[in-house]
Amino acid sequence: MSHISKIARSQTIHNDMNKKWAFFIAGTSAVVSLIYLSGYGYIFKAIGINLRKGPITPSIDDDDKFPFNPIPTKNPNDFEKAENYNSARISGRLIEELKKSRTSSLLVIRDNKLVYEQYWKDHNFTSAQNSFSMAKGILSMLVGCAIDDGRLTSEDQLVSTVIPKYRDSKFGKHLTFRHLMTMQSGLDWKEEYHHPFAPNSKQYFIGDLAEQALDIDLKEMPGEKYEYQSVSAQLLGLALKKAVGCDLADYLSRKIWQPLGMEFPAKWSTDDKGVEKAFCCIHATPRDFARIGQLILQNGNWEGRQIISRTYCQRMLFPTIENDAFCYSIWADDEYDVKHRFFYGFLGQFIIMIPEKNMVIVKTGLYNRLKVDKKLRPLQVRSLISEIAHII
Repeated sequence: MSHISKIARSQTIHNDMNKKWAFFIAGTSAVVSLIYLSGYGYIFKAIGINLRKGPITPSIDDDDKFPFNPIPTKNPNDFEKAENYNSARISGRLIEELKKSRTSSLLVIRDNKLVYEQYWKDHNFTSAQNSFSMAKGILSMLVGCAIDDGRLTSEDQLVSTVIPKYRDSKFGKHLTFRHLMTMQSGLDWKEEYHHPFAPNSKQYFIGDLAEQALDIDLKEMPGEKYEYQSVSAQLLGLALKKAVGCDLADYLSRKIWQPLGMEFPAKWSTDDKGVEKAFCCIHATPRDFARIGQLILQNGNWEGRQIISRTYCQRMLFPTIENDAFCYSIWADDEYDVKHRFFYGFLGQFIIMIPEKNMVIVKTGLYNRLKVDKKLRPLQVRSLISEIAHII
């Protein structure tokens, strides 16, 4: 082949490569544009956040991935340790189960004293961890505080009194704060965690939570059907914020964090506009999560002061007719030998309250394959109670 022919062939190959790259870039641009136009632009935000700051999926250690509103404490107190602190021998079977389910902490409080705590995977008692959906139960506690403060008349107050868009809605004009807490809102939302185009994935990374939540229509009459929906909690957060007139993090600090003398300040993740992710994402230490459980175990009383009214706490823990495993965003199990209530968060976060034992168990972790019963309660909760309640 002559030198001229080689040059011509090289130029042809070069032109072909340029065409292929042009087609690739054009195709990629088209796909990116389509994703943005379809409302899924948050996926690129999610990729960017996770490539910079750790795991590519939601994690208990997400406190530095997102903007947040602070939850300050005041006059922090350590949990008093029992005389038999950490003397209990947890069985090898339970330890193996905890390791398999990627547990990061296990704490046990009995008679308001710390009797056991253990940490895994570089966590310790100072490690703030993501509540995930345990925040929904904490949000219900704040509704009780707002009722006590006169900011709400009751949990049966219409949401339309603070969010006017629902006044003229066929179903929305019947929507109450109770409906949102009990997951009986009738919103047109399918709870889905397993792919990046799911509404829940969008909710976790989106820059404007209010826009997303308020854009969801109601498909049926509220109060007639139980359907677990994280958007109900987000809408509850937006309505509660309107009612109390301040950020949820500030209200949580003033009504619970400071009065309980939480050991550490906490964070509540927000969207780009400073609106809290009301459906999840309070980052606190396991010891301070334990205080939340202890407060509920004591019917809202803390050191002689009624933080949340006793009657509201009792209503908050009473299962609904539509689902006897669910209360005001707190789960119930009265079928087990040891009756209990628990806060439940994605990836295996629990605050378990056992009244007859005057015990609180906190477990955090990072495992998305926990087995559940027919009412979608994680079986690990019973396993923890079975093992711990009889040896501590």
